[in-house]
Amino acid sequence: MSKKFIEQHGLWTDEQREAAQRVLERIESEGIQMVRLSWPDQYGLLRGKMLSVAALKSAFASGSEITMAPFFFDTASAIVFNPFEAGGGFGTSELSGSPNVVMVPDPSTFRVLPWADRTGWMLADLYMRSGRPFTLSPRAILKKAIKQLAEAGYELKAGLEVEWYLTRIVDPCLEPATLGGPGTPAAPPKVMPVAKGYSYLLENHLDEVEPIMAEIRHHLLTLGMPLRSIEDEWAPSQMETTFDVMSGMDVADTMVLFRNAVKQICRRRGYLASFMCKPGIPGFYASGWHLHQSLADRETGHNLFIPDGDEPLSPLGRAYVGGLLEHACAASSFTTPTINGYRRRRPYSLAPDRVTWAVDNRAAMARVISAPGDPASRVENRVGEPAANPYLYLASQIFAGLDGIRRNVDPGALQETPYAADVTILPTNLSAALDALEPSTLYRESFGNAFVDYWLHLRRSEWKRFVTAEGEAGMESEAVTEWEHREYFELM
Repeated sequence: MSKKFIEQHGLWTDEQREAAQRVLERIESEGIQMVRLSWPDQYGLLRGKMLSVAALKSAFASGSEITMAPFFFDTASAIVFNPFEAGGGFGTSELSGSPNVVMVPDPSTFRVLPWADRTGWMLADLYMRSGRPFTLSPRAILKKAIKQLAEAGYELKAGLEVEWYLTRIVDPCLEPATLGGPGTPAAPPKVMPVAKGYSYLLENHLDEVEPIMAEIRHHLLTLGMPLRSIEDEWAPSQMETTFDVMSGMDVADTMVLFRNAVKQICRRRGYLASFMCKPGIPGFYASGWHLHQSLADRETGHNLFIPDGDEPLSPLGRAYVGGLLEHACAASSFTTPTINGYRRRRPYSLAPDRVTWAVDNRAAMARVISAPGDPASRVENRVGEPAANPYLYLASQIFAGLDGIRRNVDPGALQETPYAADVTILPTNLSAALDALEPSTLYRESFGNAFVDYWLHLRRSEWKRFVTAEGEAGMESEAVTEWEHREYFELM
């Protein structure tokens, strides 16, 4: 009897095989009827299929085939690559004609969705029929980064701190004239805030949104997420959610599930949750995604960033930060991938506008939070936007930090006044960020030339559509354009 796809190509570990058996037992005991098998696309959005239990059992042996077509699309579902030209627009015959790829379930990610009727959820990794990892898979890139960390004796530890908007839908905008088409996003729902703003951390504002936030909280905890806090942020209806420290792939997997969970729970109750950086709604401020990170010894679990004496970080931690700073501009389109995200990069805005590091200073890009003997010593990168692809964001940090360690990169002097520092300015728009990425030897070697070239072409298509609609000066005004709001508000 011939081996099935997963066994033939050795795609599961012993732990995954054991997890698959537990999944089937749980499906039977809880009466699960369908399982959403999903993968994170180039934007960190989840796509996939709902499988019956019988189909899932088959996928546990042979995988489940699905079209790679979403990888041809930009954020407006415009077809950026011609699948029917030689090489499918990617320059490789294996991708000609929009072929199927194989979804291989990762049983260790299985959850039962508490808001959906008898429905399970699981992430999948994408492979070509040859058994090779799909070149454009963001999760595969993060796996590569985590493997390199492990080979060097390290494990990533990271905590999530994510800002987002909670709004109430007043008009879903489902008239035929508003539905858009390929290259023209549908009109997003018309919404209203659910609470007032500008009284940062006010308990009464939290209480105003308690009914829907209680439901969100309940479901996140039921999913097993390490929820740490829910906070009232600065602007009306702006929330912040933080999670305790997690390791490696769990960080990115939790982020994609968190965003999907919040959006789905809210939509079922007539709300719209958006992880767009700065919605085009009067009074709404920019949201960020702050990524707290450190490295631990793989054998002992000891935090390797803990400083001695008066130093802000250990020598290894300093070198890691040196790598983050040196590659910050090249990494910009991974940490801040949307056109709208660059509206956050303003001086004196509590968001970084230049390549700086400082001790416990929220103006810095890399904010060091540490003390001698403190096992929670870490660096917080404040540059990211909440719509970033978690797999690419984390991978960009790991590869940059590892490069800093290997070359013992000096991060330079700490800045007391980051907004006044005479240092490199971060890219101020997506086009400049892509220009900074294109010549990067580090990211071409680590992400692969094929992916970097793909990413550049994909995102430049997005920028071209923006410039065509709004002109080169579209980013110079403080006002968020209608183009941006339509492009990202409902999608992200």
